[in-house]
Amino acid sequence: MKPMGRLGAGIGWRPEIADAVERLPGLDWVEVVAENVCPGHLPEALLRLRERGTKIVPHGVSLGLGGADRPDPAKLAALGERAVALGAPLVTEHIAFVRTTSPVLEAGHLLPVPRTRDALDVLCENVRIAQDALPVPLALENIAALFSWPGEEMTEGQFLTELVERTGVRLLVDVANLHTNRVNRGEDPAAVLDAIPLEALAYVHVAGGIERDGVWHDTHAHPVPPVVLDLLAELRSRVDPPGVLLERDDDFPAEAELASELAAIRAVVTAGAGTEEDSPARARESVTGQDGGPASTAGTTGAAGTADDGARTRVALGQAALLSALVAGTPVPEGFDRARIRVQARALAAKRADVVAKLAPELPVILGGRGPYREAFLTYAKTRPMTAGYRRDALDFAEHLLVRDLPADLAARRRLTSWWRERSGARPPHPLVRWARALTGRAA
Repeated sequence: MKPMGRLGAGIGWRPEIADAVERLPGLDWVEVVAENVCPGHLPEALLRLRERGTKIVPHGVSLGLGGADRPDPAKLAALGERAVALGAPLVTEHIAFVRTTSPVLEAGHLLPVPRTRDALDVLCENVRIAQDALPVPLALENIAALFSWPGEEMTEGQFLTELVERTGVRLLVDVANLHTNRVNRGEDPAAVLDAIPLEALAYVHVAGGIERDGVWHDTHAHPVPPVVLDLLAELRSRVDPPGVLLERDDDFPAEAELASELAAIRAVVTAGAGTEEDSPARARESVTGQDGGPASTAGTTGAAGTADDGARTRVALGQAALLSALVAGTPVPEGFDRARIRVQARALAAKRADVVAKLAPELPVILGGRGPYREAFLTYAKTRPMTAGYRRDALDFAEHLLVRDLPADLAARRRLTSWWRERSGARPPHPLVRWARALTGRAA
């Protein structure tokens, strides 16, 4: 594995803070959510950053490489197009699943994969497919989770290590997610850092969150807490990371506070951290070969990164049962912590409501404010799992209300009808059709 090029200190680029990002002192690079940019119509602020030599890395959230299905060629092509348009040195994604195809369900969120041999075989083959399709190297991020899978066969460290050995993929280590999993799943971050091949490190994420009722929520909307900076220092004591990035997705603070957080992160990375010769990553290189790659993958199953149909079927069944419980109200599969699954289900519904409100800000206005909108959307979400993207979800929600002659206020219903027509290109169903759908239980 060739050494990773230096990235330095960076921040997640978001439209809401685009101007502030351009003014941040000492900014080396930015990361942009891949699905939020169009290659042919890049925001002017991103173009200015690219022109002045700031590296830009697209960060995907929708591939679902940990899912039972092979990666969607169209999604891979889209991610590759963004990498080329941005002149990116690499692209990144997550070790997660986000959807199922039987039944067709979308989580709208990153969900953990089970640390089993079947799931690892599927993930490795999916990663190989992605690597072959992408024009630049791929790195994968460890995710934050609210719950654990029953019957897991490997630790996080073992799972990530074998993934790297079998595919050569790089790792994006999120230290905030390590803290999240310490609180929510009882995992030891230091043990994970000791076990994984840090010579494969692409860069590091740092973000804030909050604890509620014994559950850590990785919000990306709160300041980075000292405990996460401590984990960054733990990682820095083992390896000099090629890059470190501050993530912030909501409740953006003042520009000075962003600069202060970035400076604190930079200070941790540049602080003294012992000699490289004594680091676990350096010690591992001495037994893995001069290029830092694994000396051998003998003894691993599916070393070529392939998964048989049986493995994919077993993974598909498990993920479908879990996702159905989370978004469609079916019984929680045996072995899961039911209380945690309820927390996750509520979090998924709340995220759907928030994202739809951002994409369609007219809806809360039409429905009388954030409170009435949220109440109506969460009621809708209980019986209507998301089967496509959030934009489709917004249209489906509006039609769901109209089919039921809602909102009750006639003027509001007229505004909602007009909004729906403009975006769907069709007329709402005739009242008789609405009545028939309601009678038969069909969702709008």
